Amino acid sequence: MRDSDEAVDTEAGVRPALAELIALRASATRQGAARRAHTGLRQQAPSPLRGQGMEYAESREYVAGDDARHIDWRVTARTGRPHTKAFQTERERLTLLVADTAPALYVGSRVRFKSVQAARAAAVAAWAAVVDGDRIAALRGTHDEAPVPPASGSRGALRVLHALARWYAAPPAGDAGLAVALDHAGRLLRPGARLLVLADAASIATVPTQRWPALAAHNQVLVLLLTDPLEQAPPRARLRFSAASGRVELDLRDAAQHARWQAAFAEPIARAQATLRAARIRCVLLSSEMPSDGWLPAFGRPKAA
Repeated sequence: MRDSDEAVDTEAGVRPALAELIALRASATRQGAARRAHTGLRQQAPSPLRGQGMEYAESREYVAGDDARHIDWRVTARTGRPHTKAFQTERERLTLLVADTAPALYVGSRVRFKSVQAARAAAVAAWAAVVDGDRIAALRGTHDEAPVPPASGSRGALRVLHALARWYAAPPAGDAGLAVALDHAGRLLRPGARLLVLADAASIATVPTQRWPALAAHNQVLVLLLTDPLEQAPPRARLRFSAASGRVELDLRDAAQHARWQAAFAEPIARAQATLRAARIRCVLLSSEMPSDGWLPAFGRPKAA
């Protein structure tokens, strides 16, 4: 953390408070939930049904127009008449939040820590999922803690918010990394889900490149790269930082020192963007000083009726 007048010097900017995350509901609902028509007028409106799901319901006799790919050959052979498989209609999409809890996130130079911004952005996403009628789940990279299970409505959002406030209060013990978190996500996702990844740029490099296309093949994926203004545009000046071990001073007027800074912070951001762009994954930079809901239009929200 930079030791300056603009430094984070309040508890609000260092650790996310549950009340703060709950209050962000207004950011997600400001755009308005899709409304169902109560008049006899015909108009386009989003359906509460998400389309055919993957869960088998029954087999019934084939009728003209049924998808031939779903023919139940076993029942067809047993009865001598064509039968097709029917599936449960998917009524609720899953919105899954993957929280990177790498130690590099628990720093900041202006307004708030990157970790606090991550918690706030994830809270906005959780409330947006409530507005959209989704089930909400969350997880982080750990071998010891189970994911927050999918649930809908305010109850589901509040479960996620409690976890976010705990995860981003301080670097949690046993962080296994973003790659492990995405492994867990791959087992939880179902086709048509919406995945939001909140990550430090350096964490992207720890994920096998083939993982991203696999996640995006049947799901909507958005990555928020958490950054700090000082990482991307450090001044050519002598800077003092507060750390757990005491104060650290860096002279960024020195060319070699400035180059090391760029290699440690700016270059990983550029590499992460290039990696995600090559995998055709949508990516948004979210600086710690930016509004926590500024990225929301990229979340693929349905248009209000």
